[in-house]
Amino acid sequence: MQQAFAGIEQRIGKITQRSSMHTTVAEGFTSDNLFLNCAICVETPLNAPEVLVLTQQLERELGRTQKSVNLVYSDRCMDIDILYFNMEQINQVDLVVPHPRMHQRAFVLAPLCEIAPKLRHPILGKNTQQLLNQLPR
Repeated sequence: MQQAFAGIEQRIGKITQRSSMHTTVAEGFTSDNLFLNCAICVETPLNAPEVLVLTQQLERELGRTQKSVNLVYSDRCMDIDILYFNMEQINQVDLVVPHPRMHQRAFVLAPLCEIAPKLRHPILGKNTQQLLNQLPR
């Protein structure tokens, strides 16, 4: 994870906030492995498509060999998602922001809630804490 943080700071921008690390089980598929999740906020002069290219390059350098296909997930050593980008709404083939499934995932919302509990989802109209609270426990 430290290599990912360093790569982001070298290529994309300054990490201004970082949540604690959250260990979770696989969601959406079966795995014997645990997953480590966190959320960061980055100040960048780049646009969202440029950030996507750089994060995907970083994922590959850190050992990621494939992306999920048709929402079929599997273990991966690194997965960097763009959850929000300046509160923009982006709907491109390779990039959808806000992340289209973040509001359904506690492993995303719990770390995000540490650094941005009041950040309001521009489509759903609820803040991070509200989104997390509405998930089944």
